[in-house]
Amino acid sequence: MANIRRPQDSKEQHRINERIRAKEVRLVGDNVEQGVYSLAEAKRIADEQDLDLVEISPNADPPVCKVMDYQKFLYQQKKKQKEQKAKSVKVVVKEIRFGPQTDDHDYNFKLKHAKGFLEDGCKLKAYVFFRGRSILFKDQGEMLLLRFATDLEEFAKVDQMPVLEGKRMIMMFSPKKAGSGKKKDVSKPQTQEEPDSEE
Repeated sequence: MANIRRPQDSKEQHRINERIRAKEVRLVGDNVEQGVYSLAEAKRIADEQDLDLVEISPNADPPVCKVMDYQKFLYQQKKKQKEQKAKSVKVVVKEIRFGPQTDDHDYNFKLKHAKGFLEDGCKLKAYVFFRGRSILFKDQGEMLLLRFATDLEEFAKVDQMPVLEGKRMIMMFSPKKAGSGKKKDVSKPQTQEEPDSEE
């Protein structure tokens, strides 16, 4: 056997070459005549091409084996997983909570925090919480959220306009793509620049 590669460090994803147990296999691959072969014949075909015989469907009858370069296949799989991981970056959602009658000082403090979150690539859930009879101020709450959206125009795009859910009026934001919304870099050092007494 000229070409027995045993991927001990690949967590044994597939049986390959000498590890295949079946007497007969269905052979597939790029440069092979597909069909059912004895295991010995299938191994011989793989060896002739200096490739591996890899069991890809062990539960089929007979099991399906593919002639391929197994190390290359593992490398491409790893690469694909890495790319998928990079694409599926975890989306962090930060929350900013207001009361219906939030004063300017508190509002500006929260606005600064929101800008920092958006610049870090987080999504933002801003909501006004109505306690008891303060639900009467829902128009005021909506105006507050719309003002918030206007003040965040450079940093965020609106995913969801204000919606009342129970005692909360919620508005959702996504960060604008890097570079598209940051004309001013003034607020880059987020909340460290002017520490507020109010946390």
